[in-house]
Amino acid sequence: MGGGTSPCASCKLLRRRCAKDCIFAPYFPPDDPHKFAIVHKVFGASNISKMIQELPVQQRADAVNSLVYEANARMRDPVYGCVGAISYLQNQVSQLEMQLAMAQTEILCIQMQQESAPNLPAIQMEQYDGSTPQALSFGSPNYLVAEQEFRRCGF
Repeated sequence: MGGGTSPCASCKLLRRRCAKDCIFAPYFPPDDPHKFAIVHKVFGASNISKMIQELPVQQRADAVNSLVYEANARMRDPVYGCVGAISYLQNQVSQLEMQLAMAQTEILCIQMQQESAPNLPAIQMEQYDGSTPQALSFGSPNYLVAEQEFRRCGF
């Protein structure tokens, strides 16, 4: 901040005078001290300063936001940081895709059983739109899972 007002969060934490041209002032306002504290704890003030100075001015705010995000992730998971969170979410998506493929296959099995035994009472499927399940398309990564489930139904 440097113009007589309160020092920026970084200068306040580092207990130094906030100069007029402080590199941290535009990105670490005095009303959000936690933002700089966590980034400083993970990366260090000198490294942050070097990273910010190497970037064009128009990219600095995004870089600081990324540093804050990564620092928060590193506090939760010191080894993997953001990558750990991304891997966890990718695994979750994969598991949900497999569950979807199995559910779509079961729907298809039930439909085929109903077609082969028309005298049996119909099972209500309110949300099924009648289209072929995506899990059975050859491009699907869960094709083998769906095929195994399909065979389990006796077809």
